[in-house]
Amino acid sequence: MTEQPSWRRIIHVDMDAFYASVEQHDHPQLRGKPVAVGHADSRGVVATASYEARRFGVHSAMSSARARQLCPGLIFVEGRMSRYREVSAQVHEIFARYTDLIEPISIDEAFLDVTQNKAGMRLAVDIARAIKRSIREELGLTASAGVSYNKLLAKIASDWRKPDGLCTIHPDAALKFIDQLKVEHLWGVGPATAEAMHRMGIRTARELREVELLEMVRRFGKAGVTYYNFVRGIDPRPVLAVRERKSVGCEHTYGRDIRTRAEALAALESLVDELLRRLAPRRFEGRTLTLKVRFFNFETVSRSRSAKEPWTQRENLLEAAAGLLASLAVPAGGIRLMGLSVSDPVGAHYRQASLPLEERPAPAGGQPD
Repeated sequence: MTEQPSWRRIIHVDMDAFYASVEQHDHPQLRGKPVAVGHADSRGVVATASYEARRFGVHSAMSSARARQLCPGLIFVEGRMSRYREVSAQVHEIFARYTDLIEPISIDEAFLDVTQNKAGMRLAVDIARAIKRSIREELGLTASAGVSYNKLLAKIASDWRKPDGLCTIHPDAALKFIDQLKVEHLWGVGPATAEAMHRMGIRTARELREVELLEMVRRFGKAGVTYYNFVRGIDPRPVLAVRERKSVGCEHTYGRDIRTRAEALAALESLVDELLRRLAPRRFEGRTLTLKVRFFNFETVSRSRSAKEPWTQRENLLEAAAGLLASLAVPAGGIRLMGLSVSDPVGAHYRQASLPLEERPAPAGGQPD
């Protein structure tokens, strides 16, 4: 990286097909075969697919039924979160050899600020190369890494040459690199925003850079400022080793659709108990309760209720959740999924540093691998 002291040295490390790769490592008979981690039944969803499966079009969040259609030889493996957490901790031990400024954004990826690093290495790309080598030699897995002067470009770079990739975007070459991106590559630009940009006649980051700031704000609100900066290679967000946790929640997809109000209330009671079990060890107190419901046809709706006092008592939670459910018209086809969450934390001292990595929220635009 450049010698200029004003530039940060940021690395984004992303484990390649993490869950599937761990399974292939632990079970050699799966190596070289199309593997999906998830439930094999018709209502299941793929959590991660190996690269052998991805060649058939299988990807995360795809229904298991569709995955089997695309890849008849697909091998399903039930997930083992305790094992993935164990490996993730080992990966983070490797990160910690170089810096304490580590910001996990999911169980399988993180940002590292190595501007000042424990190894005294001048080039961030050399640190990224050493991290990748240690992950391969010590854990038998591969990771892709991106190196740049901010989080946006480091994130984009890590995706550029997957799997087992390493890409560096130098400050002097940032705009040239950005110019080859589609708007969908920009962090935080999802399908709806991308479609809105397409309607403006804009499909590339270079074209987006021609739009005036006022017009960006008019069309996209505060996010317009972010996009305006991103296409200019500007992202001032620091790597944060500790971030404030915004919410705690849980959800469950049911093996068969819930069709009666009595069944829904019984399921809701179980969700309240699970939510309380998650709230207690995190010492999280929030004032907004949200119910999420997904119907048989995949239509998803949510209802929220805020209170002056935090939601900590089982009776209050159950009564409020039942009230939110009562406000919904449940179709005859029934309910496929329900979830409960508490947000709007009381005070600013609730931090996520001690949370299991897979429960930490990903940044906007982050996609599971």
